[in-house]
Amino acid sequence: MNLLISTLYQFVQIYSILLIIRVLLSWFPNISWGSQPFAALSQITDPYLNLFRSIIPPLGGMDFSPLLAFLLLNVLSSLLMSLTRFSIVG
Repeated sequence: MNLLISTLYQFVQIYSILLIIRVLLSWFPNISWGSQPFAALSQITDPYLNLFRSIIPPLGGMDFSPLLAFLLLNVLSSLLMSLTRFSIVG
């Protein structure tokens, strides 16, 4: 069980890094999201971000949905970390 929790924790950490890269690259309007490796990054991250884009529409041209996406990932990461600590102690 500890291996599964640890693996999920690592996945969340890697996915968070991919989201950070995606958000930072969105600041550059000349990036073609149809070419590689940007298309792959977009295919991996956009479905998750679209969940939050339906909740928080862009306001004044700014997309605030990644804030909520990162918040949820951080909560999940903290939960997984606490489960890992609990399974080690318990």
